[in-house]
Amino acid sequence: MTQKLLTPIKVGPLTLPNRLVMAPLTRARAGITHVPNALMAEYYSQRASAGLIMTECSMVAEDASAFIGEGGIFNDATVAGWKQVTDAVHAKGGRIIMQIWHPGRAAHSGINNVQPISSAAVAIPDETHTLKGKLPYEVPRVLAESELPGIVELFRKAAERAKAAGFDGVQIHGAHGYLIDQFLRDSHNNRTDGYGGTLEKRARLLLEVTDAAISVFGAGGVSIRISPLVAFNNMSDSNPKALVEYVAKEMSKRGIAFFELRHEQWDRPEELELAKIARAHFKGVLMLNGGFDQASGEAAVAEGRADAIVYGKPFIANPDLVQRFETGAALNAVDFGTLYGGAEHGYTDYPPLAAAAA
Repeated sequence: MTQKLLTPIKVGPLTLPNRLVMAPLTRARAGITHVPNALMAEYYSQRASAGLIMTECSMVAEDASAFIGEGGIFNDATVAGWKQVTDAVHAKGGRIIMQIWHPGRAAHSGINNVQPISSAAVAIPDETHTLKGKLPYEVPRVLAESELPGIVELFRKAAERAKAAGFDGVQIHGAHGYLIDQFLRDSHNNRTDGYGGTLEKRARLLLEVTDAAISVFGAGGVSIRISPLVAFNNMSDSNPKALVEYVAKEMSKRGIAFFELRHEQWDRPEELELAKIARAHFKGVLMLNGGFDQASGEAAVAEGRADAIVYGKPFIANPDLVQRFETGAALNAVDFGTLYGGAEHGYTDYPPLAAAAA
């Protein structure tokens, strides 16, 4: 029987050979310069058999780091660094898009030497790793309404640089409590101006950034990610169903390449309901992400609940994940101690099937 996960699908102008999509995975191997390097090119190109690769979240501004070593897309050096990556992936026949991102209040002056920015003056109630050690998150500076066009322009320029670096498109990171999500979900948006209050106003920044990216890549080269039920960075929303419906309808109007719904865990009843809403109101390619294995991913695609499945940890430990799904081979286990930083170990040295059989 044909496995639906292993069948082709058209996504914007791209034809994916399979429906296994590599999630954006922060691995923090770019160092304090945020310039991608040859090691990162090797890592991504090892995974070129994925239907589509999405990069780690990449900084749209030099002072917008949350992880110290994540890749950036804010100057010529970062463009040249990422060009190594796209060239390596394309040389192996792969497809790769960049996730463009601003952390907002998840940044820290101990990394960037500036106060973080956000929709409201409320700190994340937690600590983060900085160049000065582990420190509490700071109260962010509230962005004035007049500053929001400048934020949109950061994303537009990032899309231009991503295009110059050879990417096949971009994804707007509107999830996980980062800047766009800080406007989108009402737990952290208490504004009374044109970017707060109603759902339409809270979603305005996401839509404006999406339109800016479309002006660079065209709608077929743009996608978004949202996570209405993921509590990471102390986020929530009072009406996630309405949020998904509104965003799905707006993105469907724009004809973007795909919509990624990031679940906390895909099979929770409330998450299943959000997936149904997204499916009903977004008429393009729907991708789901959040705890899927091969069997559950296959079922979601075969039943029409999703068009493709986004996998994270399985791609970290299995550069040949597609081949393993094809053959039913066992998966390598993830080395969790090497996820966020380091060098080759736990990054490019996971054994492929040929090595495992030797």
